[in-house]
Amino acid sequence: MRATEVDWLELCRGCTRDLERILHELPTRAEREPVLGAGEGGDDTTAIDAAAEAAVVRRLAALDTDLTLVSEELGTRAFGAGGPLTVVVDPIDGSVNAKRGIPFFSLSLAVAEGSSMHDVSFGYVYDFGTREEWVAERGRGAFLDGAPLEDPGPKDTIEILSLEGTTTDAIAEYAPVMRGLARRLRVMGSLALSLCHLAAGRVDAVCCLKPARSIDIAAAQLLVRERGYAIELFEDPPFAKAPLDLVQRSRVVAAATDELCAQVAAALR
Repeated sequence: MRATEVDWLELCRGCTRDLERILHELPTRAEREPVLGAGEGGDDTTAIDAAAEAAVVRRLAALDTDLTLVSEELGTRAFGAGGPLTVVVDPIDGSVNAKRGIPFFSLSLAVAEGSSMHDVSFGYVYDFGTREEWVAERGRGAFLDGAPLEDPGPKDTIEILSLEGTTTDAIAEYAPVMRGLARRLRVMGSLALSLCHLAAGRVDAVCCLKPARSIDIAAAQLLVRERGYAIELFEDPPFAKAPLDLVQRSRVVAAATDELCAQVAAALR
């Protein structure tokens, strides 16, 4: 099958159905949490991570299409002859929430026609808690459950700042510098979903307190950019040239405008 013949939305929906079944089969922390090894992304591979990734990989393998996979556990792998078509997957973004039964985690899948963030042409994020489906297509807009995302968007001042990549120490270090910049903080536990919430105007800015990987942001960033909002890897710009790999190069900030992104980045520095 040629890449242009792939119905990426239907593939993602198939992956979602598979993952819903896996969550049903592994309903408790005792079943989801056991560590099976270490993933190529640097985190522990738990039972739920491994099962979710295996389900997505089966769907991709069944396409019989030349592509390059970049994924949390497997790392970078060629299907067929590999090539420029790149699929970037985090089968469970927010895996701590998923393991502990907190209903805020997602499937994140992006399709790119090359190896950089600029090449991403399709993004899909599925929230397993709310069962909301977030989709973006380059040049065609951003959608929630099939309806175009429209105003009101994020505010031009920051009422709600969503923090991700957090530990107690990181929050203790950086929350004080947000005084006077953000009125309220939210710590939700899925960077992909937080970026989707920015695209929908539910929060006004997002920042990750540790360097982000492409698997965390490749799909959701397209929703942000299709809405005309700003996102930057401020320690290793420009964002569009960021490689689609597992390297943690920079913290990410996103907001309604470049100016607000710069203010948040300055506070983090």
